Amino acid sequence: MSAKAPDSPQSTHSSSFEPVDLLTTPQSLARAVYARRAEYVRPHKIRVKIGTWNVAACTGTDKDLARWFVDGEGIDKHFATLDLSRNSAVAHDLSASDEQDPDAVRLLGGNEIGLYVLGLQEVVDLNLTKEYMNRAVNIDNSPTGKWQAALEAAMPPGYELVMSEQMTGLLLLIYASPEIAPTITNVSTKQVGTGLLGYFGNKGAVTSRLVLGETTRMVFVNCHLASGAGSSYLDRRCWDVDQILTKTKFDSVVHAGVSEDDGEMIGEEDFAFWFGDLNFRLDGLPGDDIRRLLTLHTRGEYGLSGDKTPRPPEGDGVIVMRSSESDDDTTIKSSVHSREQSFDSETTLPDPDDFPEDPSQDPTSLQATLDSLLPHDQLRRMMVQRKVFHDGWREGPITFLPSYKYDVGTVGLFDSSEKQRAPSWCDRILYRTRKDKQDFDAKAAEEMAVKKRDEEMKSRGMDQDDDVLFSYDPQTDGDEQPETAGYDYDEYDETEDNDLKEIVTKEGYLDRISLDIYTSHQRITSSDHKPIISVFSLEYDAVVPELKAKVHAEVARELDRMENEGRPAITVVMEGGNSANESVVDFGDVSFLKRLTCVVTIANTGSVSASISFVEKPTTDEGDSTALAWLTSTFIRPDDDEAADLSKLVTLEPGETVLAHIQAQVSSISHLRALNDGQASLEDVLVLRVEGGRDHFIPVKAAWQPTCFGRSIDELIRVPDGGIRKFLAEKDIKGAIPYDSEVRCSAPTEFFKLTEAIQTMVERCVADEAMLESMNLPREAGWPFDATTWTAGVAEQDEIKADLVAALDNDLPIADALPVELTSPHKLELLSSLLLLFLASLTDGLVPPLLWAKLSTSLPNLTSLAPTAWPDAKTQILDVFSSAPNHHIAFVFLASTLSRVATELSSATSEPLLPGLSRRLSFRRGEDDSEKKRKLRERKYAEIFGPLAFRTNDRDKATREKERIVVEIFMSREAGG
Repeated sequence: MSAKAPDSPQSTHSSSFEPVDLLTTPQSLARAVYARRAEYVRPHKIRVKIGTWNVAACTGTDKDLARWFVDGEGIDKHFATLDLSRNSAVAHDLSASDEQDPDAVRLLGGNEIGLYVLGLQEVVDLNLTKEYMNRAVNIDNSPTGKWQAALEAAMPPGYELVMSEQMTGLLLLIYASPEIAPTITNVSTKQVGTGLLGYFGNKGAVTSRLVLGETTRMVFVNCHLASGAGSSYLDRRCWDVDQILTKTKFDSVVHAGVSEDDGEMIGEEDFAFWFGDLNFRLDGLPGDDIRRLLTLHTRGEYGLSGDKTPRPPEGDGVIVMRSSESDDDTTIKSSVHSREQSFDSETTLPDPDDFPEDPSQDPTSLQATLDSLLPHDQLRRMMVQRKVFHDGWREGPITFLPSYKYDVGTVGLFDSSEKQRAPSWCDRILYRTRKDKQDFDAKAAEEMAVKKRDEEMKSRGMDQDDDVLFSYDPQTDGDEQPETAGYDYDEYDETEDNDLKEIVTKEGYLDRISLDIYTSHQRITSSDHKPIISVFSLEYDAVVPELKAKVHAEVARELDRMENEGRPAITVVMEGGNSANESVVDFGDVSFLKRLTCVVTIANTGSVSASISFVEKPTTDEGDSTALAWLTSTFIRPDDDEAADLSKLVTLEPGETVLAHIQAQVSSISHLRALNDGQASLEDVLVLRVEGGRDHFIPVKAAWQPTCFGRSIDELIRVPDGGIRKFLAEKDIKGAIPYDSEVRCSAPTEFFKLTEAIQTMVERCVADEAMLESMNLPREAGWPFDATTWTAGVAEQDEIKADLVAALDNDLPIADALPVELTSPHKLELLSSLLLLFLASLTDGLVPPLLWAKLSTSLPNLTSLAPTAWPDAKTQILDVFSSAPNHHIAFVFLASTLSRVATELSSATSEPLLPGLSRRLSFRRGEDDSEKKRKLRERKYAEIFGPLAFRTNDRDKATREKERIVVEIFMSREAGG
């Protein structure tokens, strides 16, 4: 019966349940459900059967798999010294065929097992280097299918494959019963190769982690360690184990959608099982002596008097006695008998006087012989010396013959080949619980503290403690003994047994495990290794899905109730707008640069303070027009006379209100072009975020008014009198103007009107300066087209610019759109900024890329031309431009306008003709000074308009210089401008 650990979280009834927090998130909900896990966890009990077998790539081994692993056959009671008649893992319902053989023993299998775990080694033949390298490079998983098919054919109905993983010759298979399979989660399998070059998969391990019933973490390690009997091979086996432990890291465990922070390593589980061909050998005894001794037992001749008849070995095969030298590299000076025992990292050799009467009391028994060999086992010695598997690992009592090496097809014939390898327990099954690991870690920490204390005492000149007589403990102080030249024998612990062992799992539950049997199937003869099995009984707490679903629903309802009571709440009220729907902000008609505003009132109608902000949408580069923001929002207090903008995050106390001013304006050229082409629309949703509360969504829409800005020259020359808006409305054109429409003018009318207005305003400015003493025109060479020379605020006067754009779009006089109170220089700056914007918004430019390419080809040395050569260059440029007459006319008209502006402004003077008289319009201080001013202005204008007039794929310094020269040639008087 599984019980709850005393320190585990207590169950809490739903009526008194306190939620983890007030926000319903997957994490908080999962934690709250987890806090009540005692309500949906119930005790379970299963048997886990683990089998390991090195099949040595022998043919027919798959045919034997079902017989020994699932059916439990192949046990010979003469070669297994356990009391099989009373073992809980032995099946007593023998079939008729079994009853004919009085020596037959069958272990539990079939439906009696909840979890089958099988580890196979050498499922492929890797003896040939060429074949191994082919398999290392080209993964061959065909053996997996063969072994799965063989195992599934023997499995009872309903058993499901939990995992299957092959790494070269290693294969790990896990199957679960129909009741257990649905409760297994978080299966994570990893491979670690330690073979050739330290990482190939001919040696290493396949390790799988699973969570049983959402409560119990289990790890299964199927390994094949380095082979060989010498000391160097022993060190390599220890290195292999260290590599497997270091490199194996499982995926994070996920419960109810919540993932743990880091993946787990081996050692963090509740139960671990390490099995496979560990390849540890017997040291210090000649291999021939071991074979001779064990063969006498298998033949029944050991300890027989002359009047007794030897008992033949069970099963097929013949016992052959041969002599040879041992292949072991190391020897030991003495050997001694050891009783049947379960061992861990802390055991040493027992006193022979403490042996029980059965079975090893009889010196002629098989167990007595096995006990005499076990002190020479490398694995036990390495554990005692704390070199490997010393941190809490256990093994059941070894009551069976060595598992290696036999002649294939025989029951008890040890290696009769030329090598005559010494018998050894190469194939093992170790296990460890969380408590075993924790006990070792605690002891290691204690030893480290003692060592540190001793070192500190020695550093102070104190070799021993003053109270040594009072701190002496006869039970423990004799434990630490120096290692001998050979190895330390295992310490005998008579309290050690294989009864139920209790552990507190990582999830806080009390589980129990016991080892029911640990033995070999001696009658399985198709490989040179004998299969080894262990059967464990596991009592554990497991989640009942139906109960957990009920608790989950209760927790969700409680969290939702608490969340609704404690979350901030606001109310949003729309004001103004053109929509009858009060939940939508409708700006109506929106034109280029026109700014419209709508006010939204936001009130805190909840019981707690509310922090609100509008979620900012990410914007990309100019190439992504749909992502460019055309909406802005600001918070303003309703009682603030100055209407100062608040921060982006505003906190409202219960009952407080704030105004959100939502402004709509299309000012981006890329967005403008997308709207003109019909690829974008003025529809969006503003997200008003309430921290700790629910988001509010405010739909916004507007109707786009077509404009001449952001179009091509080829489109604009098809617009008739009356303006583009009237034309598109009458023709019901949505998007771009079709190129098959009738051409109405040689160049865009809007361009003519804009440049003409600029020329007129320049003349007005020069006249005002001559007549008004208070007016002085800017003297910078780039004025009025250089933005750095403008009057403060001109760049931000979008409202006036929007009216000018509307005048062009509706074919109305531009002058009427200019406020009368503005000065003439201010008006000129506004018109100039609009001209720059118009040119920048043209999709094809005054000179398209193809036309520019032709020009660059015709005049490759344009930048090196002297001014005297400009007339000829201008003629060549005109020839190139003649292929696109509409662009040609527009470009020439622009250059002519710039030339006239430069001439007018260069000839203006700020000195009065006579005191008290107004200035003259065309007074000149000197021809040379005026010419210098004009040329300087022309050069500056060319630098400004070059990048706007031309559409080139390159924007390097050389290209910009060419653009400037072309514009300057067409403005220059010397070139006939």
